[in-house]
Formats: sequence, C-alpha cells, structure tokens
Amino acid sequence: MTLNNNATADMESWFIPFDILMILSTIFAVILALICLVIIIYDKACHTVSMLLAANSILSEIVFGVVLFGMALFALENDLKQIDYPDSLCIFRGYIGYVTVFLQNSSYTLQAVYRYITVVYPTRLSWQSAHFQTLVICSTWIFGFVYPLPLLLTHEIKYIINNQLCQMSLQFSFLMVYSSLCVYLIPHSITILVYFKLVRYVQEMSKRATPVNTLNRAKSQLKMVRRIIILIFGVVTLGIPYVTFIIMSFFTAPPKYDFRIAYLFGDASLAFVMIALFQFTDPLKEFIIRKLNVRANVILPTVT
Repeated sequence: MTLNNNATADMESWFIPFDILMILSTIFAVILALICLVIIIYDKACHTVSMLLAANSILSEIVFGVVLFGMALFALENDLKQIDYPDSLCIFRGYIGYVTVFLQNSSYTLQAVYRYITVVYPTRLSWQSAHFQTLVICSTWIFGFVYPLPLLLTHEIKYIINNQLCQMSLQFSFLMVYSSLCVYLIPHSITILVYFKLVRYVQEMSKRATPVNTLNRAKSQLKMVRRIIILIFGVVTLGIPYVTFIIMSFFTAPPKYDFRIAYLFGDASLAFVMIALFQFTDPLKEFIIRKLNVRANVILPTVT
C-alpha cells in the first residue's frame, strides 16, 4: 500500500472532543472491569462455575476496552496531527475488534445456556462442571479468533481515512452478512431463545407439584438470565447507530463519519456493560459490602 505522508485528513471541530470522550469511557470501563476481575480471583466465594462464566465476560470486556482505547488514541493522534495514514497496528486492531465483539456477545450466551442447563438438566453434572465450561469458553475464544480471518485474508479490513481506523467498509456483501450473523444475530438469538424457553419451563414447574427449593432455584436462575437479556438490550440500544449504518449500507452509502459516530456509542456501551455487570453480579456487590462493613467495624471503636 502506497501512503502519502504529506496529505492531510479532513478535520471537523467535534473530532477531538469525541476522541477524548471515547478514551475516557474506555479507561473507566477497563478500570472497573479490572477491579471486578481482581475481586473474582481474590475472593474464594467467587470461585464457582457461574462466576467463572462471569469472569469470561469481564475478561472479554477488558480486551475489548483495550482495543477501543487503542483505536481512540490512534484517532486522537491522527486528528491532532491531521495526517491520513495508519500505523503498523491499525489492521491488527481492526481484526481484534471483530474478535472481541464476538467474545463479548458469546460470553452472555454461555452464561444464559449454563443457567438453563442447571434448571432443565440438573442431573447432567458433567455439563455443569468447571472443566466442561472451561472447554466451552476456550472453544468460543478459538472460534472468535478464527471467524474474522476471511475478513483479514481478503484484505477487507482497510484503513478508512475519514474515520481514522481500520475496519471493513459498510456495504452489502457476503462478508458483511457473515460477520453480522456471527457477531450479533446468532449469539443474541440463542440467548433470547434460552430466556423464553426457561420462562416457559419455570411456568410449567409452578403448575406441577414441585419442591419449593427446586422452584425457587429455577426462579433465581431465570432472574439471572433476565438480567443478561436486559444487558443485551442495553447494548443493542446503544448500538443502534452502528446497526442503522449497516442496514443503510445495503441500499445506499452510509454517512461520511459513520464509524466515528457508531464507535462513540460503542464506547459508551462498554461503560454501561461494566456498570450493569457489577450491579447484576451479586457476589461482587457482596464482597464490596463485606469490606465496607469490616472497615466500619474497625474504625468505629477508635472513634469512640
């Protein structure tokens, strides 16, 4: 690829504020994710299979946040210098971006499927084991790195000057449909399907003579899946600009700065996801509450 280092990119007054806002959003999200991951590793009460799956979601958010931070930092540097050529990691960041979005969405699916198994197939202990779930997690990570290879090998991930990043251009093509299916439609559809099947199963349990403990456990798992669905809908809502631009590209040219706008909402969704994950993951909140109570008990006698 021949690059003209003397050329200058278009410059708008809102570029720099958008870049800084994206950087701050990703920093906040990554710091919160790291805190949650440290708590899971440190607190023995979090050493469960369900928290293993939660840690997988948090780890994917950390990697995704680091990638988004790198993209925003690169865009800020190029905007400040008004240059229009990529650095040596631009294509790689674009590739890892597709990887991490899939890992993020598939991690929610794994959590929902696990909770469905614990309710519908309680005797299949091998499916609920940490060993089996670790194998499933590793498989999703392997697939996550494999599925975007066609985009990389066909050189569809390119430097887009107006957006100061490397992505596949939004247009109607087989690879665009393929990527959308792998990243969004299939994982989210499975998660929503699991939720509705679990709702129906719990309703049927309520009509039968089911032990109270079993029914309460099923309702608890349903509650957790419902939280995952809320999380997904929050992500989808903040991702509406990106989805809109994809659909628009099937019929006409998307806006000139489509990725700049879409990625601003994407960075905001990352911060939302981490706040929601912390709020929805009871063991994390319980750990913080325990630490605050211990600290209060230590401080109060010294004050009196």
